[in-house]
Amino acid sequence: MAITIYDVARTAGVGIGTVSRVINNNAAVKETTREKVLKVIAELNYVPDPIARTMITRRTRVLGVLIPFVTRAFSVEVLRGLVNAISMLDYELVIYNVEDNEKRSKYFNLLPMHRRVEGLIIVSLMPDEEETPNLLKSGLPTVLVDAYSPFFTSLVVNNLEGAHQAVKSLIQKGHRRIGFINGVTEGTFKFNQANDRLIGVHRAFGEAGIVYDPQLMLITEWDRAGGRAATEQLLKLPEPPTAIFAASDIQAIGVLEAARRLNLNVPEDLSVIGFDGIELSEILELSTVQQPLQQMGELGIAKLMEILANPNKPPELIRLDTVLLERRTTAAPNLT
Repeated sequence: MAITIYDVARTAGVGIGTVSRVINNNAAVKETTREKVLKVIAELNYVPDPIARTMITRRTRVLGVLIPFVTRAFSVEVLRGLVNAISMLDYELVIYNVEDNEKRSKYFNLLPMHRRVEGLIIVSLMPDEEETPNLLKSGLPTVLVDAYSPFFTSLVVNNLEGAHQAVKSLIQKGHRRIGFINGVTEGTFKFNQANDRLIGVHRAFGEAGIVYDPQLMLITEWDRAGGRAATEQLLKLPEPPTAIFAASDIQAIGVLEAARRLNLNVPEDLSVIGFDGIELSEILELSTVQQPLQQMGELGIAKLMEILANPNKPPELIRLDTVLLERRTTAAPNLT
């Protein structure tokens, strides 16, 4: 018959709560009591049952990640950082992939209620006016990554400045006709990155005294097909752009594909710059605005662990900077 926590408590002459505290290395146990319980555990060859341990301690040793479109390159890089960080801890990671508003509502409603996870990391999604009170009431430790709320510790990237850097670098090279391919805000997911990057573009133009042509700004899905189609449309204009800034590296890869189809040389005929700094951008030598993607994941776990250790820790706003990486796809315009 399997040895239970009750057997250990009875043999040691203590309550099951004391045995639980010893198993979880709780400091609130006298050293003599701790030694007695550990001795009984060794004598009985007791192995804690994970399910029973969870019921007693109300700890699952599981962290949840709520993330949209998990197969996107951006999401993959952030998840890599999360996995790297969790591998050093005695925790497991459960990923909840949000692909539509129905799944979003389901996860936001069920996770705080059932408490299947000890803590939650929400990537690129901002809890709305209904979801925020539910999360706060549940007491579920929560960290936002690539999103902001004053009620939760939030890690955000300076998207505005990153876009400003990208367009400013093109202007400094002599470009004046610069296309901008932005990403859509999908459903009610309320991605703010697209808005911030648009503001950065306009700031760069305003500083340079360039009147922006609305024909040069298109909005597409955050994918290669969108970037490719938008580029073909831009390059058919009577005055096509000499450079294109895409709001994501994946869209920028679509730009490169369209340029190749039209027999244009990059960067001699068209300069291209993306945003994100995914691994593929390095392989393709694509100029890009590097986000600290893996660092965002690693720091998200670190901040969540701090909250688990200190539930009363006040929310923080952590801003992470981008880095402009100029590679082979950007150069001065060919005006001959």
